[in-house]
Amino acid sequence: MHRGTLGKSNRRAEQGLPLSTNSSVGKMTAQEVRLCGLLLREHFGEVVEKVGTHLLKGGAQNLRTIIHETGISLDLVKKSLCVLVQHGACVFRSGRKGAGSPAEYQTCCDRILRILRYPRYIYTSKTLYGDTGELIIEELLQRGHMTMSGTVKTVADRLTQNMEEGRSMDYSEVSSTFFRLVETHFLQRCPPLAGPEPKDSATPAAPAPPGTPATPVSTAPPTPESFPDCYKVPHVTLVGRGKRQLASEDGEDQRNAKKAKMDSQTHGDEGICWQVNFERFHLHFRDQAIISAVANKLDQTSSEIVRTMLRMSEVTTSPTATCTKPLSANEIFRSLPTSYNIPRPILDQYLTLLIDDPMEFVGKAGESGGGMYVVNMHRALANLARATLESVVQERFGSRSARIFRLLLRKRHLEQKQVEDFAMIPAKEAKDMLYTLLSQNLVQLQEIPKTPDYAPSRTFYLYTVNQLPTARMLLQNCYKTVANLVERRLFESKESKRLLEKSQRIEAILASLQASGAEPEQLTEVEEMITAPEKQQLDALRLHINKLDSAENQVDETIFLLESYINSTASTS
Repeated sequence: MHRGTLGKSNRRAEQGLPLSTNSSVGKMTAQEVRLCGLLLREHFGEVVEKVGTHLLKGGAQNLRTIIHETGISLDLVKKSLCVLVQHGACVFRSGRKGAGSPAEYQTCCDRILRILRYPRYIYTSKTLYGDTGELIIEELLQRGHMTMSGTVKTVADRLTQNMEEGRSMDYSEVSSTFFRLVETHFLQRCPPLAGPEPKDSATPAAPAPPGTPATPVSTAPPTPESFPDCYKVPHVTLVGRGKRQLASEDGEDQRNAKKAKMDSQTHGDEGICWQVNFERFHLHFRDQAIISAVANKLDQTSSEIVRTMLRMSEVTTSPTATCTKPLSANEIFRSLPTSYNIPRPILDQYLTLLIDDPMEFVGKAGESGGGMYVVNMHRALANLARATLESVVQERFGSRSARIFRLLLRKRHLEQKQVEDFAMIPAKEAKDMLYTLLSQNLVQLQEIPKTPDYAPSRTFYLYTVNQLPTARMLLQNCYKTVANLVERRLFESKESKRLLEKSQRIEAILASLQASGAEPEQLTEVEEMITAPEKQQLDALRLHINKLDSAENQVDETIFLLESYINSTASTS
């Protein structure tokens, strides 16, 4: 018994799973903590990384404990916590001893991991709302949260800077895009802070009589959706146009003073900050993944029908629902884009085709209104996760191993002889492949004894695939892969730091000369400051970093699918 428990602990450690499920830190794994640390280092620096990873590993702690255990000065710890709180990666609350005890800080692992998806959020907003939407999302991601007036001014200035001379962006145009982002719930108000009560309050609470149990303190931070005005845009008095920055550096102090003076003006939204609603983006990504899968499996018209069903049920369906609200065929027909011009009988044929498809993306919920149809969210995510697992097995172990893996997924439990017969693979090869998959924890072996003594001659040995644990294991492997990619990219950038800084300085000089209308000879002379070998080295470095960035984004797509499937399974159970 003791040996079995020890072996299980070792296996969990090798897979990056938490060794203890009742730890105060939660179910965070070593791979998640490592990736969070790398992301914090890349975006906020080494001090914030040290404070953040310490809180991830140690759980909620007060300021004095953080300073004592990290060895960082009080000023730096305060600044690091401010950065984490500003970006929503840290929450604070009253101490566990109740009102009057020091505030405790706790970092949010999920929120830090969202940093990995920033490029996808920005690209999606550009696709849906153009350059203005892209810059609004980018500003809010970079700064954590901002007021509407501050965001509109900053975005208008950035857009004006890239326009032709004499043209500028009106604040009203940026404001309208901001309104649309809030209307579609891609932006939301920050919830009001529920911080600890100050110790020096003018009216201290009366002490409880002896023997009275302490009032439980709510440890959960307020969610934006629990705030009634979460998507209510205040009336903002903002009139004007974006302004260009001066090219000269001499007026830097003067510009900062002017900016501070402008920011001191009131616009009617003081104290009302906005942040990016990541969950809304995730619903959009989920819908796009389902639509893309239908298009690949069937055709473009089928995917457009599913897109219409998802768009119609956006408001009526809960984000955690296993399927959408039932929609009648008549409603779907009226809501289809006119450009497709699909006759009603053809629509009925497509809906029948979608229902009969083995992927079961669409199901039938009734016969009224020409038939009631739903999109099976959980079934769709399960099938997408299953396809991802099959793809991983095929890429790592070959097509024959993938055939065995698919067979076990379909048949659930098979003996080794049955696997050989069904997969039509020679006994020796099938045995080697099964043991390889078993050693990688992609396939499990289940013992079913005929007698209580577990004698091998009287025991059935069945191979099976448990999709959910396998998806969790693959998710940890993805976290490890992304962490390795980020670490490699940081190493490459550090090794060529001098060359990159030189290139940036020369680019800044060239931009300044071009803005001041310099002659071509001067520009050529500045460009020649970088030698030919340095140019080759820079090109190779940029190509390598671009490949690493692309690989990160691709792995993040897999992470998103697996996370969505695991969360959907947890909500259904």
